[in-house]
Amino acid sequence: MAARNPGTEFDACWLENVCVNLPAVKRRCETLAARRTVKKQWQAAWLLRAVTCIDLTTLSGDDTATNVSRLCFKAANPVRDDLISALGMKDQGLTVGAVCVYPNRVAECKKYLKAANASHIPIASVATGFPSGQMPLKTRLEEIRLAVSDGASEIDIVINRQYALSGDWLGVYNEVRAMKEACGDAHLKTILATGELGNMTNVYKASLVCMMAGADFIKTSTGKEGVNAIFPVALVMVRAIREYYQKTGFKVGFKPAGGIRTAKDSCAWLILMKEELGDDWLNSDMFRIGASSLLIDIERQLYHHVYGNYAAAHEFPMS
Repeated sequence: MAARNPGTEFDACWLENVCVNLPAVKRRCETLAARRTVKKQWQAAWLLRAVTCIDLTTLSGDDTATNVSRLCFKAANPVRDDLISALGMKDQGLTVGAVCVYPNRVAECKKYLKAANASHIPIASVATGFPSGQMPLKTRLEEIRLAVSDGASEIDIVINRQYALSGDWLGVYNEVRAMKEACGDAHLKTILATGELGNMTNVYKASLVCMMAGADFIKTSTGKEGVNAIFPVALVMVRAIREYYQKTGFKVGFKPAGGIRTAKDSCAWLILMKEELGDDWLNSDMFRIGASSLLIDIERQLYHHVYGNYAAAHEFPMS
């Protein structure tokens, strides 16, 4: 990832005048994907870029060592060899951005990535009582330390929604700051759980507060809420990233997660980043997509580009 965001002192004044114009947000979102489309070889190039930005994820209660093994080998070889060769990417070392698992699966990830000759792929671990965050702070911090000690280089934490909903932004700041310290050298991604924050103003404020506290990424959702990664919420969050960068000079990454399943979706998210934040955010250092099944559809679309017809879905298993 890019240089870490050191954060700033908590600034309540920065939050006082925050007001989100929801109709304007919706109008902007309606035009984003329509204004820019990519076809043919350019679409294939965008899809390959999307592959490199995927946090390939398994966060199920029935995860096993076998699931994690398949995930890691797919992360190291995300697209079929025949497609990679046809697209001229044989020697480019194409991999996903990271693998994302529960803390108790981190050690297994490290082992299986090494077996796949892909130890360079980052291991991201959810933590802090994911997805609810309803644990004592001491327990949440210890969970971070355990994940890092097992080999996680990125930690996806969930913020305290009770503090956010009650307007206790200093409380949110202090907890995220403590989590940043617990991460040590690992990068911190803060999950806002936007579907549970009540309104767009809270989304914007939560984004700013997490960045003030030192978040290296801000992330839309756990993927477990009723509403996950949607464009209006994302637009509000990336505008907060832009404001934070303009005010402090520190770049913060963005990660949508939950409900992103099609190749078309991935292109739309890349367009959002290019339109709102610019080319500096079109890479895995600054942009990630949290997804478990997206890669299958991207591979099918690349197959269509190479061979001129669609293969059956069963031809693209996870391993």
